[in-house]
This record gives sequence, C-alpha cells and structure tokens, in this order.
Amino acid sequence: MRRVSVVTAAAALIMFAGTANAHPKLVSATPAANATVAKPARIQLRFSEKLVSAFSKADLIMAAMPGMPEMKIASTAALAADGQTLVITPKAPLSSGRYNVAWHVVSTDTHKVAGNDAFAVK
Repeated sequence: MRRVSVVTAAAALIMFAGTANAHPKLVSATPAANATVAKPARIQLRFSEKLVSAFSKADLIMAAMPGMPEMKIASTAALAADGQTLVITPKAPLSSGRYNVAWHVVSTDTHKVAGNDAFAVK
C-alpha cells in the first residue's frame, strides 16, 4: 500500500512540475510575422494558453522612417472570448509602413513572457 502512495505522489509531482514550467507561447499572428498586408482593422496574437487579461498587453509601434522617429500608435489591446487571443485594435487606419507589436502576456502560471511581431502595411 505504501508503495502505491509513493508512486502516486511521484506521478503527481511530475505532472505538477510539467504544468508549472509551462509558459504561454505565441502560436499564430494575424497579420503573419513579416507579412505585407492591406490596412488591418486589428492585429491578433494567439497563444498556447489562456491569458490573464489584467497583465496581458501590447503596444503597436510604427517603425522609424527617414526623417521620422518610431511612433507609438494609439490602440487598444484586449483578450478575445477564447481567452488565448490578444486583439490589438488601432484607433485609426494604419498608414503605409512597417509596424512592430511589442507584447507581454501572463498566463495562469503567473510568469510574464514578452516578444515582438512585425508586419508591413502596403
């Protein structure tokens, strides 16, 4: 009986360790990374896990161009109903140029993960 308890405890520890080490990973982006697209109404970043809304945000930044520094674009970031997709909505149509989405998200494991995704607008 004691052997069964030890085996059960070890199995539970292995399962917990696997869960505790999991972090949200970017699964897909729309527009896709480095794509050139028409003016998107929104940018969607889908992650491998459900996110914590209060700690998951993104900034939309237009890349520097000759004679113009990079510029943060007014936008909102909110979780979609699936809890895994961060939706960035620009407050105005995007101009032609290159854009970077600087994101940071937190899933239920409470670890912050950050990254960037770039695309261009025709």
